[in-house]
Amino acid sequence: MFTVNINNQIHTSDRDMKLLPYLRDVLHLTGTKDGCSEGACGACTVIVDGKATRACVFTLSKLQGKSVITIEGLTDREKEVYSYCFAQAGAVQCGFCIPGMIMSAKALLDVNREPTRADIKKAIRGNICRCTGYIKIEDAILMAAEYFRSDRPVNWDSEEGRIGQRMRRVDAVEKALGKGTYTDDIHIEGMVYGRCIRSKYPRARIIRIDASRAEADERCIKVLTAHDVPLNEHGHLIKDWPVFIQEGKITHYIGDAICMVVSEDESALDELCALVDIEYEELPGVFSAEESLRERGRINVHHDRDNLMYDLTLERGDVDRALRESDFRVSYDFHTPHTEHAFMEVECAVGCYDESTKGVIVYTSSQSVFDEQREISHLLRLDIQQVRCVSMFVGGGFGGKEDMSVQHHAALAAYILQRPVKVKLTRQESISVHPKRHPMDMHVEIGCDSNGILKGSIIDIIADTGAYASLGGPVLQRACTHAAGPYNYQNIRITGKALYTNNVPCGAFRGFGVTQSCFAFECALNKLAEKVGLDPFEIRYRNALKVGDTMPNGQIASGDTGLRECLDAVKDAYYSKKGNGIACALKNSGLGVGVPDTGRCTISIEQGKVHVRTSAACMGQGLATVALMITVEATGLKPEDIIVEHPDTARTPNSGTSTASRQTTFTGEAVKRAALALGEALKSVELRDLEGQEFKGEFTYSTDALYSQKPNPVSHLAYSYSAQVVELDEAGRVSKVTAACDAGTVINMTSIEGQIEGGVVMGLGFALTEDFITDQGYVKSKYGTLGLLRAPDAPAVEVALVHGPKKGFAAYGAKGIGELCTIPTAPAVQNAYYKRDGIFRTSLPLEKTAYKK
Repeated sequence: MFTVNINNQIHTSDRDMKLLPYLRDVLHLTGTKDGCSEGACGACTVIVDGKATRACVFTLSKLQGKSVITIEGLTDREKEVYSYCFAQAGAVQCGFCIPGMIMSAKALLDVNREPTRADIKKAIRGNICRCTGYIKIEDAILMAAEYFRSDRPVNWDSEEGRIGQRMRRVDAVEKALGKGTYTDDIHIEGMVYGRCIRSKYPRARIIRIDASRAEADERCIKVLTAHDVPLNEHGHLIKDWPVFIQEGKITHYIGDAICMVVSEDESALDELCALVDIEYEELPGVFSAEESLRERGRINVHHDRDNLMYDLTLERGDVDRALRESDFRVSYDFHTPHTEHAFMEVECAVGCYDESTKGVIVYTSSQSVFDEQREISHLLRLDIQQVRCVSMFVGGGFGGKEDMSVQHHAALAAYILQRPVKVKLTRQESISVHPKRHPMDMHVEIGCDSNGILKGSIIDIIADTGAYASLGGPVLQRACTHAAGPYNYQNIRITGKALYTNNVPCGAFRGFGVTQSCFAFECALNKLAEKVGLDPFEIRYRNALKVGDTMPNGQIASGDTGLRECLDAVKDAYYSKKGNGIACALKNSGLGVGVPDTGRCTISIEQGKVHVRTSAACMGQGLATVALMITVEATGLKPEDIIVEHPDTARTPNSGTSTASRQTTFTGEAVKRAALALGEALKSVELRDLEGQEFKGEFTYSTDALYSQKPNPVSHLAYSYSAQVVELDEAGRVSKVTAACDAGTVINMTSIEGQIEGGVVMGLGFALTEDFITDQGYVKSKYGTLGLLRAPDAPAVEVALVHGPKKGFAAYGAKGIGELCTIPTAPAVQNAYYKRDGIFRTSLPLEKTAYKK
């Protein structure tokens, strides 16, 4: 018998186990989060005898006689101060890391009520945040220290919630205190657990699957295989991904699911999986895009598909003549690697059998409940109305939660067993299974005249899309359509190829391909400036798009184009120090290139409250608060009158995937239209008089197809722009980043600052430290070795928000920011290091820096 004091109550257990599952699964204290169970992320931080401690490390036997405090055990005063300060400072985005951050903060402030920022960075160095860039978390802890130090009362002052103001996020408090429900926090009576057995080899034929030993164990309920799947295929755009690899078929990467073991005892899953005997015939694979291209026809990743998953050529003007007549030309090759999203919450889904529809209800944390509904109904061969998907809070996404990972397996098991089933990836499974950022090899050739005016560019991109298509086609499109940069010239030839390999699949990741191609072009542009005799700022300013210019893709730069305004905003920062680096970027808002794109919202009046209903997923970007503030702006109502519902295919209209920096603009405009209709109704009646009524808003914007023959096609509704300046200190570490962004109208000032700060720090990791390492298809990285930046590594970030001469019409003129802010960081860092030591680095992460020897 093991006895532990938790939150001043004595608890006993008849078996030894790690503290984290004891807290979550036995005591149902779910405020302590499971981010990795490897002691690397800090999401499970609790306090043991006054010290911040990871709950996933210690067993109950090691804690006897010790006092444990969880987020639930804070005093009422502590809960009030920490939740208020974290909400007020804008420190809560996806929120998954925040309870652990607060516990680390408490351990510090209990002994030091006057901490410096350096003290705080040190105190939270064991806690990873992937959203915020740490700055607003540090601000929140400094604020909390002042409240405790001066015994200052908390004043939850009412907020107007009008556009452009600062507002606490609507979900900040419940996330901060660990009360918000993420999928892994769900516990249903009678729930069982599933775990997949993954392929032993990147490419192998499955000769035999023998589950008899596992199924003979009384702890095993069932082993599901491909024979149990009504239609054994799924895939976001291309149905090339089997639910399970069946006997006789060939695996495509080490993350392929062969079968799934289901048990009432979650702790028995590893043992039961080991009892399933699988016989393989290992086969040769291809492990780079170049190898895949070379081996086409001899080693095909998919027996029924060419290794060339997607290719395109974009050509405008006469680029050969333009380069031939250029006074100066440069030509370079660049490489960017795989990158892991490393969102704090691992993938988890709970499937339930729905007796009323003879279908399933699936609780998830993804980027689109309607994408899940479509894919699950397809593989279960159910009518789409028989599948209901409901989103819990999403603990980060960054594009990595657009594909099926666990949702389909949970739904399948629940459908077959007719009982609740939870399927959750381990952190190492997550790293090995879900799609990454595409590695890309890029050749860039640029020419200009004697004044540095760009004349043309030839860009060739080869991308490793991994074992399955995922979103590899659209990612390659965006990499190519944005590759020529945000500049005023019209002669281009851009080619792209995406190849299947036996590596981990690649798909959506913040920046969606533009992060890679921007690095290549911006670095080459600095070399061109050097040849001309211009500094990097000047060549950008001379060529920067302005209103009325023709973009390289032929679209006319609209009245909201604000790139020159971004450059003006960072000019002083750039020239403040000789060695500062600079880069620019643009990013589309919306799917564009002829793809149908619609935002939808339904506003209903229920029990005197205004319910804003949209399926737009909020994975940390603050979409729920955006929807609320737009509703306030359009109706004049108070924030407390409004409830923004979670995405639910049975309640919320389909507003598309949270991708392509589209939700603020497209769903924001749909919310505005519904709210304006409500506001019109409120001119003649009181809110209570509208009980039961609904107001609908829908916004669709038509764009021209990728190969449109129009002289000036409209590829996207809008573009956002950014210029960033990076400063290094004497030791060669980044000390400050100045980020100017044109995202149009600012909805919530605090929120957009936090998005930019977090995006910049993610971009710094991409530039300097992050590397997802594979060897012949085998994943070698672990969460603790990914190179994620921690608080002591995060520099100061100065944010400047600007806009073009005019503003767009949609969503009061707001444009996307979530991806844009990450894109120009890496080339700006490269430029700063080139100025420091004269080494022109052409691959990421940058070598021979203070971060990577």
